[in-house]
Amino acid sequence: MRSLYLIRHAKSSWEHPGLRDFLRPLNDRGIRDAPQMAKLLAGLVDKPVLMLSSPAKRALTTAQYFADAFEAPHETIRPVQEIYESQPLDIMRIISALPAEAERVLLFGHNPTLTEFANQFTQQAIDNIPTCGIVRIDSDAPDWVSFYEGNAGVKACWFPKLVL
Repeated sequence: MRSLYLIRHAKSSWEHPGLRDFLRPLNDRGIRDAPQMAKLLAGLVDKPVLMLSSPAKRALTTAQYFADAFEAPHETIRPVQEIYESQPLDIMRIISALPAEAERVLLFGHNPTLTEFANQFTQQAIDNIPTCGIVRIDSDAPDWVSFYEGNAGVKACWFPKLVL
């Protein structure tokens, strides 16, 4: 069984309007929600084999909170430039290139891409993955190259306003 966890970055700050989007940090709510959501997930699932993140500051910071909850060094988070400003097809390409031995993967990214990608794997549409929301997609594919809508589906969603 393969499990992909799509995790939208926690709430980011718009306090400095001149700051490049890529460099925006988390705001107070993001700093509060990220460790709580990370702790929730760490209590529900085994340690991830692989963590991939958009290199944007808000996504990497969110990933670091999850690494802490899973007691994994921050260096185990693999920044992937293609996640930032990606489309669902880009996410599928990234997933298809994952090593077969990585059975549990956390992918930290952005909307609208994560919501659009998740909706390819569910009959009940997800309107919006909120900030720091988590969507679990399970697959019985023998490897990630074989992962697609026909052998994978959304199995769970955890959204901060519903679980915190």
